[in-house]
Amino acid sequence: MNVLLCSYVFPPSVGGIETVSRILAEQFSRLGATVTVVTHTPGEECDGEYKVVRRPSLRRLRALARDADIVFQSNISLKTLLPLFFMRKPIVIVHHGRIARVDGSRGWQDYLKRALLFRCSNIAISQMIAADLPVRSVSIADPFEAGEFADRVDGVRDKDIVFLGRLVSDKGCDLALRALALLKQEGLDPSFTVIGDGPELRGLKQLASELGLTDRVDFLGTVLEGRGQIVARHKIMVVPSIWEEPFGIVALEGIAAGCAVVASQGGGLPEAVGPCGILIPNGDVRALAAALKDLLTNAFLREQLVARRSEHLKDFQPEFVAKRYLEFFTSAIEK
Repeated sequence: MNVLLCSYVFPPSVGGIETVSRILAEQFSRLGATVTVVTHTPGEECDGEYKVVRRPSLRRLRALARDADIVFQSNISLKTLLPLFFMRKPIVIVHHGRIARVDGSRGWQDYLKRALLFRCSNIAISQMIAADLPVRSVSIADPFEAGEFADRVDGVRDKDIVFLGRLVSDKGCDLALRALALLKQEGLDPSFTVIGDGPELRGLKQLASELGLTDRVDFLGTVLEGRGQIVARHKIMVVPSIWEEPFGIVALEGIAAGCAVVASQGGGLPEAVGPCGILIPNGDVRALAAALKDLLTNAFLREQLVARRSEHLKDFQPEFVAKRYLEFFTSAIEK
């Protein structure tokens, strides 16, 4: 099978949709497919395990599509969809988020995208996203980086709580700091590691200082290599998103690294957390503090949650997810 994978952004990067695209490209190739990745980000083109074509002309893009058995878009992009729409090639789109603006409103581009979906085959990464689409879709969750995070259960866990993600207001890292301040009032003083960078970093450091937590909070910034080893030193991962996450790969990474998870219950995060964590209402600092207290003071509860990880993670292993995609592609081609 010849797959043309269109990803607007493509690695090198850490986390996010581009990482999922890389994982799928690798797995498709290992399962016998010929993969060409088209991306609009700059950089060098390469032709190794799979081919990467950057910023192709319209003519080259259409030539690549003619040679492909299927066109696969990682999130819908009019820039690549419209030139290929009438080429009589099966088009599959995986939806990683709602087709709308940040505030939930829709512009003309969003309405056009939604109208074009009726001529495509559609995959949603969670039930939340599936419910938002105007067409029927198949739900296939995103894979996690198994090589980075798996098989890290039996190591030394000398740290308490970890946050992994981009430091923006929607991710709720400030809620975690405020929850730690509440725990401190109750006589608990856990360590807290923040892995990631973003526009909120300076404000979060200031908040930690104001709350008297500076000596217990470690801001590591962006970690390009060894994230799994760092996460695996912790007992608990916190994913306190304020907004409704479409899914939650970071929760899968924490589970794979042997952490019990505390996460917000809105959106697609519950599908990622499964039976391996505690869910709290989005934005509820007191509920977050209570859940963290339960896990910090109850080792048996933590062990119960972590013990469920192997069965839960089966559906999110890269090879398993890639096989589901290829089966879907075969069905789309046959149609």
